[in-house]
Amino acid sequence: MSFRIGFGYDVHRLQKGRKLIIGGVEIAHEYGLLGHSDADVLTHAVMDALLGAAGKGDIGTHFPDTDEKYKDVSSIKLLCEVKNIIEDEGYKISNIDAVIVAQEPKISPYKEKIAAELSKALAIDKSQINIKATTEEKLGFTGDGSGMSAKAVALIEKI
Repeated sequence: MSFRIGFGYDVHRLQKGRKLIIGGVEIAHEYGLLGHSDADVLTHAVMDALLGAAGKGDIGTHFPDTDEKYKDVSSIKLLCEVKNIIEDEGYKISNIDAVIVAQEPKISPYKEKIAAELSKALAIDKSQINIKATTEEKLGFTGDGSGMSAKAVALIEKI
């Protein structure tokens, strides 16, 4: 068996009046993430981890923010495309471990629903996805509430 690992990181600024989408789940909050797409910081980190593991670049290569067809697009839709890229390269997903960094809102109540959305998009079992959430104790841009970040690690296996 041949395994490969990839790491993904993403960050987005918070802006009043935008929807907050994390892992394909809309979370009630007065601020949402600013970006060309829906700015789903977690899904972007997961996509980059998967693409990195397969040696297929990053989301900016595949879905550039200069292309209007990706304006306000669902990141879950793009994740499905990344799954196809991975499979076309002859890989299957073994597991994904991810962390969302946000001072607020509390993400913990949404972790199970987020894992379910991601597993559905990737056509893998929910047990193959682990979602964590943390704050940065009011330090830095996530701590002061001006943005959110996410990190993800993905392990893929040659079929």
